[in-house]
Amino acid sequence: MNSNAWIISIGASLAAATPIVLAALGAILHERAGVLNLGVEGMMLIGAVAAFLAADAWGNVWLALLCGILAGGSLAIIHSLLAVTFRANQIVAGLALTIFGTGVAKYLGEPVNGVAISTSINEIKMPFVGNLPAVGRVLFQQDVLTYATWAAVILVSLYINRTRLGLALRAVGESPATADAQGISVARVRHVHVLLGGLFAGAGGAYQALARAPGWNQEATTNGIGWIALSLVVFATWRPGRALFGAFIFGFAIRSQFTFQAQGITIIPSLVLDILPYALTIIVLIVMSFGTARQRLGAPAALGMPFVRDER
Repeated sequence: MNSNAWIISIGASLAAATPIVLAALGAILHERAGVLNLGVEGMMLIGAVAAFLAADAWGNVWLALLCGILAGGSLAIIHSLLAVTFRANQIVAGLALTIFGTGVAKYLGEPVNGVAISTSINEIKMPFVGNLPAVGRVLFQQDVLTYATWAAVILVSLYINRTRLGLALRAVGESPATADAQGISVARVRHVHVLLGGLFAGAGGAYQALARAPGWNQEATTNGIGWIALSLVVFATWRPGRALFGAFIFGFAIRSQFTFQAQGITIIPSLVLDILPYALTIIVLIVMSFGTARQRLGAPAALGMPFVRDER
């Protein structure tokens, strides 16, 4: 076997994990506030098509990234209004957002479907450490947004666990009535974190269109990554650090079919490798549908439950 091919594959798995981590961070912020978010895939698609159209029109990858982030946030505002302000069923609201986001993305992207872009987010090779055997290729030849995502995992973890605002977030997710009694605005906390979650999801979609597969393909740009991110949140028990580790596993599962084919390993059918991350996603989502399983996995106690102040 070619060890260099495996090293390249591991490095590529980290890049493949980046949009999953970004979307998962957004979902963690959503759900820590008690708002179930099944609209991640729609937010990612909106972010992807907005980033592609901006990059195609202006040729500036960073401006395109910003457009993708803001597009994801705009869809999150709709979700926030539905789930928090109007207290709609959060499962229905999330699925509606995914259907809406998918439809809008396909409509906007139809004229440019299959078109590539000339600008993209590229890998950088760090001086000195980038030349280290194995670890240099894996850790020090990634793109800027991948490194920013690793930093975001640390910052979000510190925010949730080490700040007063993070304490308010956890309180609202666990017991909104108690948080309200302590003077915390449940609605404000939920609105803010749903918006932040949408911004992260938009960033994940934009990364797909600008780095992973530069261009727009309405059938394969996100390729179900939003659903993978949702299952990753459960796998990570709503903790950002664990989400990074879990995303690498999912990323490796996505890349494994290419690596196995390159190495001539045929003991595992390619179709099995192709469906592996999605099969795992379905299993996790099924487990998550049982209330007792949620409790054992450490889900926020008020997840999916609207808060009405007069019902305290």
